[in-house]
Amino acid sequence: MVSRVRTVAFQGIEAVPVDVQVMIAPGKVGMQIVGLPDKAVAESRERVQAALHASGLSMPPKKVTVNLAPADLPKEGSHYDLPIALGLMAALGALPGDALAGYVVLGELSLDGTLTPVAGALPAAIGANAEGKGLICPHASGPEAAWAGADIDILAPRSLIAIANHFRGTQVLSRPEPGVQAPAVGLPDLADIKGQESAKRALEVAAAGGHNLLMVGPPGSGKSMLAQRLPSILPPLTPRELLEVSMIASIAGELSGGKLTDRRPFRAPHHSASMAAMVGGGLRARPGEVSLAHNGVLFLDEFPEFTPQVLDSLRQPLETGDCMIARANHRVTYPSRIQLIAAMNPCRCGMAGEPGYRCLRGPRCQTDYQARISGPMLDRIDLRIEVPAVSASDLIRPGKSEASAVVAARVAQARAMQRARFEALGLDCMTNAQCPTGAVEEIAQPDAAGLALLRDASEKLGFSARAYHRVLKVARTLADLDGAETVGRIHLAEAISYRMAADRMAQAA
Repeated sequence: MVSRVRTVAFQGIEAVPVDVQVMIAPGKVGMQIVGLPDKAVAESRERVQAALHASGLSMPPKKVTVNLAPADLPKEGSHYDLPIALGLMAALGALPGDALAGYVVLGELSLDGTLTPVAGALPAAIGANAEGKGLICPHASGPEAAWAGADIDILAPRSLIAIANHFRGTQVLSRPEPGVQAPAVGLPDLADIKGQESAKRALEVAAAGGHNLLMVGPPGSGKSMLAQRLPSILPPLTPRELLEVSMIASIAGELSGGKLTDRRPFRAPHHSASMAAMVGGGLRARPGEVSLAHNGVLFLDEFPEFTPQVLDSLRQPLETGDCMIARANHRVTYPSRIQLIAAMNPCRCGMAGEPGYRCLRGPRCQTDYQARISGPMLDRIDLRIEVPAVSASDLIRPGKSEASAVVAARVAQARAMQRARFEALGLDCMTNAQCPTGAVEEIAQPDAAGLALLRDASEKLGFSARAYHRVLKVARTLADLDGAETVGRIHLAEAISYRMAADRMAQAA
């Protein structure tokens, strides 16, 4: 007799169906797991045997064969424990085999028979719902899986005994409720920043249009403080964005208690991060920082201190919004539509250009340091601003500056204009920075004076085609902040000013 239980294998954020087939037959006593299992799956043999013993069941004195089909698909992770155990219980007659036919099962077993949470409950629930099946998962993963839909049947037991009692009718498991994280309080506020009005303006423009931003200034000028306050002016995630972000976090095992939040991700990796940590990789091709920051912010402090290979690996995700990890035996694609915020010192000593300071190495210190960032990488950054040192008069000035809530209202209004515009055009994008190249000139058509300014600036500064269109996108965002329907000369002038500094850095690179 062969019992079958449905589970899943993960390829990126997609759940691929896997059949767990368990057969008990005469032969050498023991359990054999086949179907390309990795070390964690092979070790489930010991966990399953111990959990069954703790639950009052003993292994039969026969040969037990577990096949994970399709056999040519690699199986990774500990979530195969529960489907193997339930398949074995069905083969022993402890569970009705037909009762498991309508469920997708995943979960890790403890030696005492209790279930521990696993990564990927949300994608598994979405995949089960697409098949018209329910889901059986650990109790701690239930609040996460419940977001897959209100009509999906979800069982979230605490132990093997609870599952057996449920199917016998002696204990009824209630459907878990979707988990929501409490709204964050005490977020860093822009009102804490003294001075730096031009930097705050650029931060508002970046938030309104989803543009990439590079801040250059001496140590202590407030670059990191500004970046850390960007989440306080960004709008919350839409339901679609929330689902995408949560699926990636679920695969990475970073959903705390299975609870979802509508706050945009803010990732700030250390500059010693490897390429695999940044774009993803490893044995199981896990998502990297660029994917964990999907629909949110990736903040790179000390920008030139990252290795050039790591920085250049971000060029494709910044352009396409996807990160494809290709290996010899498989290929995985994770979404990575991010907003890049970077901060750096102007030179190695950090004080180039400051009044009264003269670097001992001369201009070469600044040129060599900024040349660590390649020209193609800089070409993908829409806004580049100078953040000078804060003066004493700014520090002792009484009162506070504009609060984040006031700026966030303007950002939300500008994004609402963009969303309505793209919906009218039938485009699948949310911000001006995501607008496809073919539609940029249509939504950001400048007036006659602005067109003349843009033509002169393109010829004198040698804008690339990408730079030309990105200037138009920034100008469109500036017009949205002003509530203007047409991109004017003043909007293009400000957008070009943000681009001129970046082109000076590109010449150094």
